[in-house]
Amino acid sequence: MAIDIDRFVTYLGKHAFRDLHGKGKCGEYVRKALQAGGAHFNEFSPPHYGKEYGLTLERLGFHEITVDDPDHFPFISGDVMVMQPHKGGKQAGHVAGYDGRYWISDFVQRDFWAGPDYRNQKPRPSYAVYRY
Repeated sequence: MAIDIDRFVTYLGKHAFRDLHGKGKCGEYVRKALQAGGAHFNEFSPPHYGKEYGLTLERLGFHEITVDDPDHFPFISGDVMVMQPHKGGKQAGHVAGYDGRYWISDFVQRDFWAGPDYRNQKPRPSYAVYRY
């Protein structure tokens, strides 16, 4: 199945909240952006939680890439990150797409980390990055 990455990231940018705070709907926003890019979920259901998006992305034609240090990595437009929950956080984890400048889900993030609880925790929560 072909995904139009430009349509995917354009949808993310047009629909995200601009206040640097998520609304707990990262999975929904990324799913809708993938659908805007041409993804079809006819044969399987999209995951409910952000942390569960890895297999779905692989089924859509993305592949996992190695990112040792996300603070100093040359991400490209269309990359998608899947992050496990931080300690003390909601069980949903997080998922976001990169538009070439920002990581975006239901909000525009300031960096790879989906907020101070992810950013400041040591060790940081585990994550995977997928590329189409």
